[in-house]
Amino acid sequence: MSKTLNLTKELISKKSITPLDEGCQDLLINHLELLGFKIEQMPYGKVRNFYARKGHEAPLLVFAGHTDVVPTGPEVEWSSPPFEPTIKKDRLYGRGASDMKASLAAFIISIEEFLAENKDHKGSIGLLITSDEEGIAVDGTVKVVEALKNRKEKVDFCIVGEPTCVAKFGDTVKNGRRGSLSAKLKVKGIQGHIAYPELIKNPIHSVAPVIDELVKTIWDEGNEYFPKTSWQISNINGGTGATNVVPGFVEILFNFRYSSASTADMLKSRFIEILNKHQLDYDINWQHSGEPYLTEKGSLVNILSDAVEEISGTKPTISTTGGTSDGRFISKLCDQVVEFGPINESIHKIDENVVINDIETLKDVYKLTISKILK
Repeated sequence: MSKTLNLTKELISKKSITPLDEGCQDLLINHLELLGFKIEQMPYGKVRNFYARKGHEAPLLVFAGHTDVVPTGPEVEWSSPPFEPTIKKDRLYGRGASDMKASLAAFIISIEEFLAENKDHKGSIGLLITSDEEGIAVDGTVKVVEALKNRKEKVDFCIVGEPTCVAKFGDTVKNGRRGSLSAKLKVKGIQGHIAYPELIKNPIHSVAPVIDELVKTIWDEGNEYFPKTSWQISNINGGTGATNVVPGFVEILFNFRYSSASTADMLKSRFIEILNKHQLDYDINWQHSGEPYLTEKGSLVNILSDAVEEISGTKPTISTTGGTSDGRFISKLCDQVVEFGPINESIHKIDENVVINDIETLKDVYKLTISKILK
């Protein structure tokens, strides 16, 4: 069994449901201390974070990731216990296998092998690890980045180990992510008996044409790197449960996934204009969880993409699709942020898994990338 596979299994066995770490970081730190890294533990609230660095010179290449995982869902539906790493045929099963404990293991072993073979390398290597990525993400990477910025730590390159590949290993490198803007909209009406329409104001009826207009609105055209901004409803709740009562309000939860062609303020303004045009009585609470970030095609994108192709034989597509990641925070500290990790088909699902051969291949990609930057 390879070192990378063994470490992945050790990490999966720890029940680190967000925001808990459950000893994952101690396991990583033990490896890093043996390699001569300086470790800074940076806890905030219930969240464990650490920043590790070896070396004092530029360029500084940082690997970033998270030890927390999403809840398992009904464990009886898993084919094997989610925190008992299990090999079946060519795959390793367990919660966090692909998101992102295989990447964490690949970080450590790639660094270990690189340092063993390159005693006099240039530059420095760092790691930024949190247990608050899958949750609300307020005491994790965002706080560590703020602390590093305040002391003027300069990070030249950052690789985030999120599972980026889609159909086969090596097919996708992410050089950015869309922004995320959510809100809870409460549209008010007048509750009453359904048989007396003259005495009521149905908020569901009032908001229906607004929803139609919002769905049809083109918020922007996207650009070279990002698709068009998307507006989607995730929840609608209204009604008393009775068939003869018109509700006094309806609540709608929605989200914008937006490109760098728009800003959060622009989207808010246009949204409010549409609400006001329809003369709705409403309250709205916004939650902005991240701006878009983008690393334009260039230095790190090319280096990592070349390493992926050399090791796997697959030329990756450069993409900004998918959900948010901690790259949105790290981009405030580092101009060159790129994401690469295993196939993401099973993430957050029952029976999450990773192809065993891909774990070692991922380690080799990271190791070659380090060599291209620091050798």
